[in-house]
Amino acid sequence: MVSGTRSFFYLGITVCSLFLPGVGFLPVPGSRWRSSYKTPSLRPPVVLVPGDLGNQLEAKLDKPSVVHYLCSKKTDSYFTLWLNLELLLPLIIDCWIDNIRLVYNKTSKTTASPDGVDVRVPGFGQTFSLEFLDPSKRSVGLYFYTLVQSLVDWGYKRDEDVRGAPYDWRKAPNENGDYFVALRKMIESMYEEYGSPVVLIAHSMGNMYTLYFLNQQPQDWKDKYIKSFVSLGAPWGGASKCFRILASGDNNRVPVINTLKIREQQRSAVSTNWLLPYNNTWSPDKVFVSTPKANYTIRDIQKFYQDINFEDGWLMRKDTEHLVYALTPPGVHVHCLYGTGLQTPESFHYNSFPDKEPDVMSCSDGDGSVNLQSVLQCQRWQNQQKEGITLVELPGTEHIEMLSSVTTISYLKKVLSNL
Repeated sequence: MVSGTRSFFYLGITVCSLFLPGVGFLPVPGSRWRSSYKTPSLRPPVVLVPGDLGNQLEAKLDKPSVVHYLCSKKTDSYFTLWLNLELLLPLIIDCWIDNIRLVYNKTSKTTASPDGVDVRVPGFGQTFSLEFLDPSKRSVGLYFYTLVQSLVDWGYKRDEDVRGAPYDWRKAPNENGDYFVALRKMIESMYEEYGSPVVLIAHSMGNMYTLYFLNQQPQDWKDKYIKSFVSLGAPWGGASKCFRILASGDNNRVPVINTLKIREQQRSAVSTNWLLPYNNTWSPDKVFVSTPKANYTIRDIQKFYQDINFEDGWLMRKDTEHLVYALTPPGVHVHCLYGTGLQTPESFHYNSFPDKEPDVMSCSDGDGSVNLQSVLQCQRWQNQQKEGITLVELPGTEHIEMLSSVTTISYLKKVLSNL
């Protein structure tokens, strides 16, 4: 949403976009937060839930046809689909888009990869898949590394008492049932092994996944197995940016990437449609997109999809809108951390709709990606559950940078040490 020069890939929310500000070109930190625990039994195990685009994906191909003569039709083994910078080069990106996109089935109301493309999520229960999105560990793909390394410096061990819970972020929770079964089993096994309930740490769209998961569990299970839920930059009420992504795509000002071309992949991700703004957060009269011919509010979402010629998106939205719409309290103590003080796009104006870039018509406060009014929806739980809600403002902290913020790391240490 903001800042172009420091940013290349957007991994948080939103979800919405493939190339948005955030992760790009953050240096691997030269200094680390150092501390240690002398009593391991007092240290709760940790599970990390990443945001949209926030963990690696792998693919294996046996395709009946390809979109370009440069594209591979068949591979003998799995290769890194996300994040693989070599696949994002001109011409080659056509192959990547065709492999990572989803195809919506109107009858089953589910999505699948194209024929001959098998996509899997590597590293469930491990942290590598979300520490660096690029397996080469180049700084362009740095994501959870700083946070995980801080935990290690405090005495945690990767893949033991701190584990990752990656998932297929292209989809909404209703299509990731097996993931939640595996997540529950992992939490239970960590509780048994370390003798302590688990602290869940989620970022961006990962918070929506975590809320959905917790809402499916009985209260006695949560009382036993979950110590607390640390929420970082959650788009509880959706994100305005998604309107722009669906209409015209977003290449995050990378000239070699055609915005309209990348739009095909961005639209096909169910998660993009899931995280359009909700009327539990914004006024139904709020104009998010204006054009010479029409204005689009939350009440006009179906017409918006019709006018951008992507009516499958409306079906995806209807399939997923209810999943966490009620914002039912999670039933565990929540630490709601959120960035403020950055201009965060809220509405857009198109002189030529939808195939040209828009102008940002208005901004609101936020972290540059998630609007403040969305992330602050966690406030409603203060009077709705006995487990408690703690709100922590992170002034001037950008959506991705909050994962490596000294303030975030310091607060997390207090949570984990019961200070």
